[in-house]
Amino acid sequence: MRTILKNGKVITPLRIIDGAGIMMINGIIEQILEDGQWEWLEGDEVIDVKGRYISPGFIDLHTHGGGGCDFMDGTLDAILTGVRTHMKHGTTTIVPTTLASSKENLFGILKCMKESRHQKGIPNILGLHLEGPYFSMEQRGAQDPTYIKNPQREDYQEILNFSDDIVRWTAAPELPGAMEFGRELSKRGIVCSMGHSNAIYEDVVRAYENGYSMITHFYSGMSMVKRINSFRYSGIVESGYLIDDLFVEVIADGMHLPESLLKLIYKIKGPDKICLVTDSMRAAGCGDGESILGNLVTGQKVIVEDGVAKLKDRSAFAGSVATTDRLVRTMVQIAGVPLADAVKMITLTPARAMGIDHKKGSLIPGKDGDVVVFDEDIQVKLVVVGGKVIFEE
Repeated sequence: MRTILKNGKVITPLRIIDGAGIMMINGIIEQILEDGQWEWLEGDEVIDVKGRYISPGFIDLHTHGGGGCDFMDGTLDAILTGVRTHMKHGTTTIVPTTLASSKENLFGILKCMKESRHQKGIPNILGLHLEGPYFSMEQRGAQDPTYIKNPQREDYQEILNFSDDIVRWTAAPELPGAMEFGRELSKRGIVCSMGHSNAIYEDVVRAYENGYSMITHFYSGMSMVKRINSFRYSGIVESGYLIDDLFVEVIADGMHLPESLLKLIYKIKGPDKICLVTDSMRAAGCGDGESILGNLVTGQKVIVEDGVAKLKDRSAFAGSVATTDRLVRTMVQIAGVPLADAVKMITLTPARAMGIDHKKGSLIPGKDGDVVVFDEDIQVKLVVVGGKVIFEE
C-alpha cells in the first residue's frame, strides 16, 4: 500500500522543500519526492495538498486531557476522547499524563492505558507520564497535597512492577531518595524529569549525574535564584540554562510564558533542547466556559477564558487548553521563531528526548509515516498516522 502526498512544502530537519511531496509504503516513509519525481501506480492513494506544508507528525510529551475528558477520569473512553481531540490538531504521538493521586486510581489508569494502546484510528500512545507524587510541597502547584510524598523504593517499585507502560516520570530531585529513584528509572529505560521542585543548582547537577535528563514545564512550579542564609543560589531555571544537555519543556500557549521568556528560552537553549508541550487539561479543544481541573469526582471547578483555564476567582491559571498546532503558531507568530525550528521543537526534539528518533520526529526514509499537513496559519488540514489518513478537514 502506497500513500503519496504531492504538491506541498516538505519540512525536513535541514530545510523546507517547495513543490515537493512524500511517499509512504506500508506505513513507512519511502522517499521525499522533489519536483519532477511525480509518478504513481494504480491503487496508490495520492493526495494533492495544494501547496500546504508537509510536516512530521507532532509529538506531545505532556498532556492531561482534552475534548472534555481528563486522563485521570480513569476510563478507556476518556483516554480515547482525549487523544482523538489532540489528533485533530496534528498530534500523531502522545504521552498521556497523570497527577498525584491514590495508588488505586493510578492502577486503574494504567489498566486502561494498556487497553487503549491497541485501539485503531488514534495517535500513537507512547506510554504514560507520571507527574508526581514525589514533589516539593512548596512547588506542588495544582497537585493535591494529600498525595505528595518522598520517593520510597517499595512504593515506586510496586508501581513499576505493575505496568510496563510508564515511559516518563517527573519528580523533585532534592527529595530524600530521589537519586536512587533516578537510577532505577534509567535502568528500566524510563525518562526521568525534574519538576515541581525547590532544588538548587547542586541538586540538579547530582540529578543529571543520576539519570535525570529533562525539566518539566520550564519556569512553572520550580525554583529560581534565591537566598539561603544571605547567600544566593541558582534554582532549577538557572540550572536548565547552565546544563546544556538538559531538555526543557515549554508550554507555548502564549499565556503561561510571555513573549520575552519564550524568546529567552529559545535564544539560550535552542531548538535542539526545547520540547513544546501542551500540558493541557480536559478543556483543550472545547472553547470557553466552565470546566473541571483533574478527576471529574474530586477535581476543581475552573473557568476557561482568554485561551487559558483559570481559578474561579481568576487569581491564577488552572491549566493550559492548548493543542499542538497552537504551540507552533505561538512560537512562530509571537516569539518570532523560524517555522522549521518551531516544528523541530514539536517533532524531532521530543523524539530525541524520549529516545524514539530512530523511527519518529522527521521525514526521513525508514521512519514511521506520521505526517501533518497545515496551511500558512498553521491550521491542520490532514493527519496521517502509520501511512494512513486518520483525519482530514
